[in-house]
Amino acid sequence: NSVIVPGGAKGGFVLKRKADDVREEVVICYKLFVGALLDLTDNLVDDQLVAPALTVRYDDDDTYLVVAADKGTATFSDIANGLAIERGFWLGDAFASGGSNGYDHKAMGITARGAWESVKRHFRELGCDVQTEPFTVVGIGDMSGDVFGNGMLRSRFTQLIAAFDHRHIFIDPTPDADTSYDERQRLFDTPRSSWADYDPALISTGGGVYERSAKSITISPEAQAALATDTDTFTPDELMSAVLRAPVQLFWNGGIGTYIKASSETHAEVGDKANDRLRIDGRDLRCSVVGEGGNLGVTQRGRIEFARAGGRIFTDAIDNAGGVDCSDHEVNIKILLDRVVADGDMTSKQRNVLLKEMTDEIAALVLASNYSQALALSAARVDAISMVDVHARYIAQLEQRGQLDRRLEALPDVDDLAERRLAGTGLTTPELAVLKAYTKNILKAALLDSAVPDDKSLTPLLLSYFPTPLREQFADRIAAHQLRREIIANVLANLVVDRAGISMIYRLGIETSAPATEIVAAHFAAWQIFRLDDVVTAVNALDGVLSVDKQLATHLSCRQLGERATRLLIRNRANPFSASDAISELAQPVAETIETLGDHLLGTDRQSFESAIAEYTADGAHGELAQRIAGLPHSIAGLDIVAVAAESGAKIEDVTATHFTIADRLDLTWLLDRILALPRDSQWSTLARLTLRIDLYTDHRQLTGLVMASSQNGEDATTRVDQWMQQHKVSVDRYRQTLVEIRTTSADITVLLVAAREVRNLIDRATT
Repeated sequence: NSVIVPGGAKGGFVLKRKADDVREEVVICYKLFVGALLDLTDNLVDDQLVAPALTVRYDDDDTYLVVAADKGTATFSDIANGLAIERGFWLGDAFASGGSNGYDHKAMGITARGAWESVKRHFRELGCDVQTEPFTVVGIGDMSGDVFGNGMLRSRFTQLIAAFDHRHIFIDPTPDADTSYDERQRLFDTPRSSWADYDPALISTGGGVYERSAKSITISPEAQAALATDTDTFTPDELMSAVLRAPVQLFWNGGIGTYIKASSETHAEVGDKANDRLRIDGRDLRCSVVGEGGNLGVTQRGRIEFARAGGRIFTDAIDNAGGVDCSDHEVNIKILLDRVVADGDMTSKQRNVLLKEMTDEIAALVLASNYSQALALSAARVDAISMVDVHARYIAQLEQRGQLDRRLEALPDVDDLAERRLAGTGLTTPELAVLKAYTKNILKAALLDSAVPDDKSLTPLLLSYFPTPLREQFADRIAAHQLRREIIANVLANLVVDRAGISMIYRLGIETSAPATEIVAAHFAAWQIFRLDDVVTAVNALDGVLSVDKQLATHLSCRQLGERATRLLIRNRANPFSASDAISELAQPVAETIETLGDHLLGTDRQSFESAIAEYTADGAHGELAQRIAGLPHSIAGLDIVAVAAESGAKIEDVTATHFTIADRLDLTWLLDRILALPRDSQWSTLARLTLRIDLYTDHRQLTGLVMASSQNGEDATTRVDQWMQQHKVSVDRYRQTLVEIRTTSADITVLLVAAREVRNLIDRATT
């Protein structure tokens, strides 16, 4: 639940007595349960906190309590909201999302649509577009169900081979995509339909619908071929187990229960006795992708086992986050609009009409979050091998601080991580997903305890959380929202971790000794200054056009630039860091630098730039975007160029040209490339590499400043640099001779230390 504002817990109840009307008894228990929660909850009356009477409170003031209906109570939102209104609880019908005046998740299909973003991401990386190419599926659920039904309507190219729910087993060995899609749509539109309602005439040869209550089931040769089994007679449990093992492209879970575990786990450890006889191990799955629309269908260890065998899977918390994210938006929108209603600026009827009109944009906001998380995990998977040692240290730190239970979350221990490093593997995506969630939640808490959410530069993040009509009509009320700081902290934590990766805050904390909140503020500023969102948005718009490798490479380049800029901002600007000040002072001049970057690159810088442009253009990126992407590795120079321009009073374009001419004439690009090629196989080698790189940036900036200070107005960069080098010919010749000797040796850390020292010596000689 890292994508939403509140933290929470599951609560429930079990009926202890039989009743003639079970639903009535459940409602009685539900009212008792929810009423008891309200008895113990702080309230707001006329914006003043009112504590519960006759209650000793050991916690802090906290009026925020919302209800998310779950299994057995999914239709009870109106009941909960009725209790809240009856008791004068300040949230009114925002207390429980959904209900008569809330967002209908099944009608929106929001949970399945969110999980489908993960499915599309997995298949895109496998070279398949499930929206335009046929693909095979097995699943758990039926078409009357929200998650399964909506999921099986996401693509007309879905070929559903088999599925089962608590009543039936459905097998369609060679389905026609269009015909079966239309029939699934009909069942979805039919209230309380089951697989028994599927038109038998539309099932392919050898298929059928079978009762789970049957003693045995005999299947056809066609069904045997579809399930890749030599057996033709099964018990229902055995047949469902065979469905789970089917060699298809997608396994879609839209049901209730746990069906996949790890081979190292016992059925008792899973804790779902009803499915013990059909459950399989992660290593036995023969699908390529698992989509978890439902909760708990796969144990975490089962996910890891499947992923380590090459399968594509995230976690249920990632895949089906759309539902809870939609509820979160509903609650916070109602808090906003109910204040408008209370002030007499809108009627309740108008509020409800507006809520309905915003449905599609709410869905778009939620799906954008699903897309972002899936993309971020894909990028993390690419980096997982190189980051295994960093992840090992990060997990150890979280555990030492009591913020993570490694065993509970099925994260590998120290020995396992060491073995993975030797084997050339890293954390799997299910493991990365868990670590990502912990990172976000820990960061949210830290942000709320800081002044960062009050920075005016973050106001756009608050506004972006709400749909357009609210931003246009009620921007002032959004700024005064009762959960303004919480929403900003939530949006910012998700944004930064998705952009920067799981370990950036941990690594930069060690490198700079800056608190996590300052790193977050600097990172947000870095992305604004370099306008990296423009690049990401443009690249994401090319899904299906730009190759996955190029898309992920671009995201990693943006991530790299953002991290390097964050580090420099923290080191070079006043403490405490102000994102607003940094953005206002640097965004425009850095943009000016980037615009002319391609005109001033020389030598190997120009070669790599032009090569990247050609590659991205051939892959489908238009000219302007291709140039922007190609310039990302060189754009970090913008911060130093702007600083030199400010110090010297020179034009930014002149400083830019001088900066890159120096890089070419003094082989600084070659030296930087050698530093970047150094291994990062330990914390200390990583820090040594980082120190060399930062020192080289600093020296390059100082050299640019020296050349600009000695030049005359009107000189071009080549003349300017050549004249400076001629003035300091003895020192430059000595530097070049040393570099020639260094080039003939293997460029390890010791050699590069000498090279870096020679750059510093050149500066020292030129200034004495």
